[in-house]
Amino acid sequence: MNSFTVRVARWSAHHPWRAIIGWLLFVALCLAAGSAVGINSAKTADYRVGEAGRAEAMAAEGQLERRSTEQVLISARSGALDRGAAEAAAEDLTARMERLPEVASVADPLLSRDGRILMVEVAVQGEERDAKDKVDALVAQTGAVQQAHPDLLLQETGSPSISKGVDQQRGEDLALSEAITLPVTLITLLIVFGSVTMAGVPLLLALSSIAAAVGLSMVASHLSPDTGVGMNVILMIGLAVGVDYTLFYLKREREERARAGGRLSSEALVELAAATSGRAVVVSGLAVVASTATLYLASDVIFSSLATGTIVVVLVAVASSLTALPALLVKLGRRAERKERRRAERGKPVRRRARGGEGGEGGGRVWTALLRPASRHPLATLCVSVLALLALVTPLAGLKITEMSRDTHSREIPAMLVYDRLNEAFPEQRVTHQIVVRSDADRVQEVTASLQELAQLAHADPLFTGSERIRTSTDRRTSVLELKVPYLGNSDEAYDSLDHLRDDYLPATVGRVDGAEFGVSGDVARYADYPAHQNSKLPLVLGALLLVTFAMTVYAFRSVVLGLIGVVLNLLSAAAALGLLVLVFQGSWAEGLLDFHSTGSIGSRVPLFLFVILFGLSMDYQVFVVSRIREAVLAGAATRQAVLDGIRSSASVVTSAAVVMMTVFVSFAFLHIIEMKQIGFVLAAAVLLDAFIVRIMILPSAMLLLGEASWWPSRGMGQARIPERTAPEMPLADVR
Repeated sequence: MNSFTVRVARWSAHHPWRAIIGWLLFVALCLAAGSAVGINSAKTADYRVGEAGRAEAMAAEGQLERRSTEQVLISARSGALDRGAAEAAAEDLTARMERLPEVASVADPLLSRDGRILMVEVAVQGEERDAKDKVDALVAQTGAVQQAHPDLLLQETGSPSISKGVDQQRGEDLALSEAITLPVTLITLLIVFGSVTMAGVPLLLALSSIAAAVGLSMVASHLSPDTGVGMNVILMIGLAVGVDYTLFYLKREREERARAGGRLSSEALVELAAATSGRAVVVSGLAVVASTATLYLASDVIFSSLATGTIVVVLVAVASSLTALPALLVKLGRRAERKERRRAERGKPVRRRARGGEGGEGGGRVWTALLRPASRHPLATLCVSVLALLALVTPLAGLKITEMSRDTHSREIPAMLVYDRLNEAFPEQRVTHQIVVRSDADRVQEVTASLQELAQLAHADPLFTGSERIRTSTDRRTSVLELKVPYLGNSDEAYDSLDHLRDDYLPATVGRVDGAEFGVSGDVARYADYPAHQNSKLPLVLGALLLVTFAMTVYAFRSVVLGLIGVVLNLLSAAAALGLLVLVFQGSWAEGLLDFHSTGSIGSRVPLFLFVILFGLSMDYQVFVVSRIREAVLAGAATRQAVLDGIRSSASVVTSAAVVMMTVFVSFAFLHIIEMKQIGFVLAAAVLLDAFIVRIMILPSAMLLLGEASWWPSRGMGQARIPERTAPEMPLADVR
């Protein structure tokens, strides 16, 4: 028993204070390094994909890129608008805004068709992604004008103020998530261990792992830019796997301690746990890392940020379970041993722990009952369970994937309420398409003429409105035409207008200019191109994911059969969870229950993120459960008995881990951001299905039906006995 896992645990067990202090120093160093280098946030250019991205790059090259804008609405508090007072306020606002270094330009005031609102549009200096950090200065000037004109109502909205409001809401949501998750996790661990001290160990290690991962992710952002979602993922995944990994290890140590009955030292018990559950934790962690790394193949900055955050926090959680956890277990074990010696010296009976780690006889009876269908009727149990999951898969036939636009944000954000007023009063301002053309400078007149022809075609199309604007770069190589659409960005009409431009009008006009490069950008183009880009990468990512999962399972258990079973079961549980998501979120029946407004679609990032993360997390249960089964087989048990005993002995810890993980994910279902709500819900549903249907019903049924064939191509599993106790025995009196 001299594997890397055991060697690290042995050192930590024999030098507990060094290991604990070293871990705390590591966490502090990670945070210090992260604070020193700061976060490298993704730039606008990092988000560019598809035709929209190419068009934006061309516009930026000609210094004609789109700027973020804020709109200030000036209206009467009651009754009709006083035009003179409104124009005076607009003039005051314009003068104030133009003096700000954050402002690039201020447009002339625009009156709504009904004459009730005067709108002033302000362009923010710099690139789009930085605008939300500058918006406070603009809001302050709007507030100053409001104070100077108390009879009027001034309200501000725009991409920067909405983005800032979303960030603030996300922060409040995360605080709520923590307030829900931490107490429920602690209560769950108290039920599992019956001790405040033992329950606090997994939680404290998970939180310290999250802290270290936050610092390391800031350093990693200089290699893979952070998009603002990394911290969400670190919290969600870090708490889930951090507690799970510690739980697996801790439960095994307690089980070995109960079995030893005082004959083994704390150090020896830690080595035994390291050789079994410790190895399972390492394999599980590497499986999550390998699975998550396939997200980099999507060539998308958001998925790369998600992958980086997940990989960092999982690796840190594994490291904590290998180093700090064994040291803590030894310190706690020695304290328990000292208490027992003092009890013995006073003539009191020595306390005995329940054997087996199954939650006592009552717990054993529960799991025996749950396993009865699979043990007595494996074929029927397998068929019924698979059919039940397939029934949940059927809603996938109606899956509609869209990019969640600005229109889907919560109306609890003040800027979104003003945004709705803006869209109602100025429908022509709802959507703007940018047609970008790049050509040789000597063709600028030909390009301009073709864009004017395109604009005339658009004027005759009811999907477009307003007057066009053509801008040309100083080097005369790039031109941009802006066309307005009087529909919301997530509407069918907006998408139809984009199709008309790309499929009909552009080829018939600009497409005839020799050597011209062109493309359409804007919000609608982004909403259309992002899912298309993901769909083009999906086969590559999914193929790599299946291959990685298969390879990791074969490596862990030396079985091709189990590798194939793992891939099929992961696909089935992920598809069933996604079908359940479609059933809940594409309809409106659950809106009141989960507090959301249905968009009739699923966020474009959700399916791929689900498959990748679930495939990794499912390995937690797969590795832990099958490791116990394989352990029994190597010890000489028949496969049938090993399956039943292995699942029964691991069922309580798998269930506890699943409850913790579900609690974390369910807390994210209370967030306001619809895509995060969907991710939280679908991951919670997937963990529920995986832990209680796949691992309790389908997996044992399949392995019981296959019997010894489960281990193919390994031979002689039943004859390859290993001794049950490989750690050195030591009388309790000899423990220091």
